[in-house]
Amino acid sequence: MYIEDVPVVVVGAGPAGLAAAIALGRLGVETMLVERRAELSSLPRATAVSLRSMELIRSWGVEDAVRAEAVDVEWHGSLSETLATVADGSTWPTGIPTREQAALLSPTAPACVPQDHLEPVLLDHLRSLGATRVHLHTEVVGVKGLPEGVEVVLRDVARGDIRTVRARYLVAADGARSPIRRALGIAMRGPDGLGHVVTAIFRAPLWEVVGEHRYGVYSVSHPQGAGTFLPSGHGDRWHYGTWVDADDIEHYTPERFARRIRAGAGLDDLEVTIERTGDFSFAAQLADRFRAGNVFLAGDAAHRVTPRGGTGMNTAIGSGHDLGWKLGWVLRGWAGPELLDTYEAERRPVAAHNVARSADPDGSTREAADELHVDLGGRIPHVWVGTAEGRASTLDLLGRGLTLFTGPDRAEPEAARQAGGPPVTVRRLDAVSARSIGIRGHGALLVRPDGTPAQLWTHDASAAA
Repeated sequence: MYIEDVPVVVVGAGPAGLAAAIALGRLGVETMLVERRAELSSLPRATAVSLRSMELIRSWGVEDAVRAEAVDVEWHGSLSETLATVADGSTWPTGIPTREQAALLSPTAPACVPQDHLEPVLLDHLRSLGATRVHLHTEVVGVKGLPEGVEVVLRDVARGDIRTVRARYLVAADGARSPIRRALGIAMRGPDGLGHVVTAIFRAPLWEVVGEHRYGVYSVSHPQGAGTFLPSGHGDRWHYGTWVDADDIEHYTPERFARRIRAGAGLDDLEVTIERTGDFSFAAQLADRFRAGNVFLAGDAAHRVTPRGGTGMNTAIGSGHDLGWKLGWVLRGWAGPELLDTYEAERRPVAAHNVARSADPDGSTREAADELHVDLGGRIPHVWVGTAEGRASTLDLLGRGLTLFTGPDRAEPEAARQAGGPPVTVRRLDAVSARSIGIRGHGALLVRPDGTPAQLWTHDASAAA
């Protein structure tokens, strides 16, 4: 047993933990990421990467790497008797904007990317930052609050070695059954067991079946194959799921799945290779609180959603990023600890909305216009502007500290030259672009690193300093 000191320990290398660690690493904050699994999951799990998640991924410089395994689809849902009759079926909105809609709102677009591709890309990026030590196959066996931090006891799963880490803050992104949350006595509220689903990961040439009708979700109603088909990576990799009674789960053999997939596809002779099968139950729950002292809950440890709407992974990424940059600012001395109170204040309403939506039997069907504000979270508008390096979005111009947007005639504000506090990056925009984000005349807009406006001087920025 030995003792280490580190500013932040992040527990869990899922979307929330990776996003938090990346936000900290990009601020140069030393962090330890521990994960009980020996390697990341090989299951595709979530496949919908929202517009805001892709904006964050773009800001991290890994958009191309993430899209390398993306499936070219439009984010509609399809309903038909079988996949072979998809042309005769109908489509429904999923709450995710189409590529055409996204082009008006953002420099990027939503993506259909399996989680088992996204997570390794994010982990590789995290390791490249150099500020984070990653320990896989390491579990938390004890957590104790200290006057100025947290003591975390870790065990190497393979060797059994024990070590103690003292951290200023602990991020518990350790999943829906979060041992840390249970140890803290924080309850989850909301229904569990809303339904039981059996799933299969398989390969079959279904793109040949659906042809030009390439969507993110396919629901089929054939009596012998009713269920949902999801594209889950390049090539012919797919995910199939169907509702079952709890006592029927064990009867779903690979052979039975293959029969249902053929019936749902509408092809009796379809060649199907089942790779994995599994089951899960639907839950829509929210933790009573997201914080206990210097321990913060993130991802499924704080909010569980059903697959309806595809918001689970995206809520986790957004919460992890929000918590990460705020912890980083406090540890860098750019803000006082009161900034950390805004984590739950700002993220809880988003999580609560998505939890409630996922509990709604019709939660998968939403117009993009009704859900985009939840995903984008009030960040500044996207406007294409010219820079010395070429065309860039206003979202691309955000710095790791504060960003001050001004019109073309504004002299450099005194605030940008003051020592202490977060760095301030000044971005002068042409008059039309400045007007597009709310600046008039000698006004200015001060923006946080997540794109949220901090202060707007509509006409006169004389008070900016």
